[in-house]
Amino acid sequence: MVDLSGEMAELWGSLGAPAAGRARAVQFIAARRGEGTSSVAREFARFAARKAGRSVWLIDLDLFASPQHAAIAAAPDRFGPLGPAVAATPDGSTFFTVQPPMQSPDGKVWPDGRYLVAHAVGAQKFWVTRFRAEALRGRQAAHVLPSGDYWSALRRYADLIVVDSPATETSQAGIIVAPFMDQTVLVVSADQSDVRPPAILRDSITGAGGRCAGVFFNRAAVEPPGFLKAVLR
Repeated sequence: MVDLSGEMAELWGSLGAPAAGRARAVQFIAARRGEGTSSVAREFARFAARKAGRSVWLIDLDLFASPQHAAIAAAPDRFGPLGPAVAATPDGSTFFTVQPPMQSPDGKVWPDGRYLVAHAVGAQKFWVTRFRAEALRGRQAAHVLPSGDYWSALRRYADLIVVDSPATETSQAGIIVAPFMDQTVLVVSADQSDVRPPAILRDSITGAGGRCAGVFFNRAAVEPPGFLKAVLR
């Protein structure tokens, strides 16, 4: 595992600390798979919780795989043990809907909020979400919603919300939630020379009403050419 602690400190300083009394939501996203977005989002959340002393929620938009929960659970020596599952929605709102809805034997509809849980990570004020894909039945599927209700509700309980979105070549989830984020960081592998896909992604984010904070060049296998560059021109 490449240690990105130095880059995370620099990234934190570049993005600016959240204003007192107001939570900030930062999305990490890439145009293509394999850029290391999940690793960068996870390390940024860990840095904020451990070094900056912030209350952090790591929200995984890859609902069916939940790679963030799996990665943290597999590395307790680095992140700390996971706590028991708790509700991940403070008021019942969610950033997705499950369709068709499931009904219990008494005819009541199973609320979407019951599909999402969170686990405390170690001793810090750090939580990671997991979508309960095992609870789906038949042809049910989850769809990310163009709504800010969940993000507004969670802001009352967190200093920092870190959102890990799947690459746009596989999902439009990150574009859908972009307008409700304070900042979106584009992740590009440091050895990637083709800037066209991230440039297209930048235009899609801004076109949807989101704000691109810059590009993080991930040094997964090479020396870093710089941690955060201006948005591609």
